[in-house]
Amino acid sequence: MNRRDLEFACAIMAIGLLAGLAGAATTLVLHAVEHLTYHYSFGTLLDGVSGSSPVRRAVGPMIGGALAGLGWWLLRRRNPVPSLTDAINAPGPMQRLTLTIDAGLQVLLVGAGASLGREGAPRQFAAALGDLGTSRLALTASDRRILLGCAAGAGLAAVYSVPMGGALFAIQIVLRSWRLRTVGTALITSSIAVAVAAPVTRLDVPLHWPNPELSYLLTGFAILLAPLALAVGRGFNRLMDHARAHRVGNSWLLIPAIAAAGLSIGVLSHWWPELPGNGKSVLTVSVADGLTLASAGVILLLKPLLTALFLRAGAVGGLLTPALATGAAMGSVVAIAVNTWTPVTVNVPAVSLACAAGVLAITQSAPAWAALFVWELAHPPLWLLIVFAAAAAGAYLLDNLLKPRAERKPPH
Repeated sequence: MNRRDLEFACAIMAIGLLAGLAGAATTLVLHAVEHLTYHYSFGTLLDGVSGSSPVRRAVGPMIGGALAGLGWWLLRRRNPVPSLTDAINAPGPMQRLTLTIDAGLQVLLVGAGASLGREGAPRQFAAALGDLGTSRLALTASDRRILLGCAAGAGLAAVYSVPMGGALFAIQIVLRSWRLRTVGTALITSSIAVAVAAPVTRLDVPLHWPNPELSYLLTGFAILLAPLALAVGRGFNRLMDHARAHRVGNSWLLIPAIAAAGLSIGVLSHWWPELPGNGKSVLTVSVADGLTLASAGVILLLKPLLTALFLRAGAVGGLLTPALATGAAMGSVVAIAVNTWTPVTVNVPAVSLACAAGVLAITQSAPAWAALFVWELAHPPLWLLIVFAAAAAGAYLLDNLLKPRAERKPPH
């Protein structure tokens, strides 16, 4: 083994370790903010929101939004915050402190109840730590990009305990490369990160599968869901793009704008306590078949609207779990409607997650990753991976067919 390969191997171990620490740290801070905001000691965020007083539900997210807005105003007036993709691809060291502070503000806002994903923060923090930890090694520009891209995937893997999903995220979405060096690095770093974060995450499966009776006919039904998943996914993307294009500028207006968004979700949570947070609460009740047709329909409309409201106010956060939650709500609407108004009976949890996989395939343009990620979140029977893959591939292929020829992309 030559010196370059030896240093690269050491860097892989360091990236996995640091990404695991980043995932553990952001998880601890997120839970601390959630417990402080809603004043609860045990249980999930949904338990905390449901058990808190109406005043705390409204005021908590508003205060969290104001503090995050203040932090972003102070941060952005001095340093523009690059996107993680730009930071990974840029030559030279990252803006580590800027990215780390931005990640901390994301955790603060999501923990206070904002309708944004929590996965953006650990990806940024892991990449920043990885850049710092490997800065003294003699790495080529190509190896550095591979390591930082895999750090982002490993950060995602650590917080959700999804080693395969984190690795495939780095390969398909961040780096878009199937080179052996990339694949091996992604698998090793994500596995190490999940193991390092295990004392905090306890390797808990984010969603608890109810183990109901299932039919293989679900695969055909998942394909029929493709047009609906496509419509929801495209609508979600367009709404988020519009919100970001018209967001509040980097002025002091960030403070009242994000506070107002927090107040909005806090007031609405009085009737729909599933709305605050990244979307896990919606996924949890969808998998548990705990939604009525009316509540699923309302959440289907409000979850993406509230996510767009935070983006419009100038906030930053992940969009994976809000998209998943929106898709799961759509799946619940379809399954409950079919079970109520037709002689056919379908499994609500399976249909909800299949639709979630289809929507995620559209929002991330990665059907294989979407199917695997959704399966790994709940660990249902292995054959349901075929169902999720059918929904994701069906939606993605239909999306490609409906696009002009110049815009079509091969699945990656």
